[in-house]
Amino acid sequence: MTPDVTLASVVYWRRSLWNGMRCVPVLMTLDQGWLRARDRDGAEVFAVPAGQVRGRLTRLSTLLLTVGGRRYAIVGRGSDVSPSPSADQRRELDEFWAHRAPPSGDGAGFLDLVFNGGASFHTRSWRDALARAGAAVR
Repeated sequence: MTPDVTLASVVYWRRSLWNGMRCVPVLMTLDQGWLRARDRDGAEVFAVPAGQVRGRLTRLSTLLLTVGGRRYAIVGRGSDVSPSPSADQRRELDEFWAHRAPPSGDGAGFLDLVFNGGASFHTRSWRDALARAGAAVR
């Protein structure tokens, strides 16, 4: 496990395949070897060592994570009817990056940006960071 892998962003937990209102924002952080997710109300969805996370990235760029025996479908952006991230989630994200260097490297491709708002790049970044942190993701 590489505990110095750091990433944080607001992603969307697709709690329902069909109901866009149930595709909710979560603040997901990877820091010091731990993966944490908090919902809009600040409640912890999960907090586990990265090495206990399994998952895969689908062809449609959904990151399917298994944490503590439960599966979470994570996507890079919500639907048009999904709730927006809360002010607390945005504030916590800003505070997270206030004393850390943001990740560097490639950005989203042109087509991903135009047609998908960079969502595919977003979930690929999470898959890659989790793999570097010791999670069993592919």
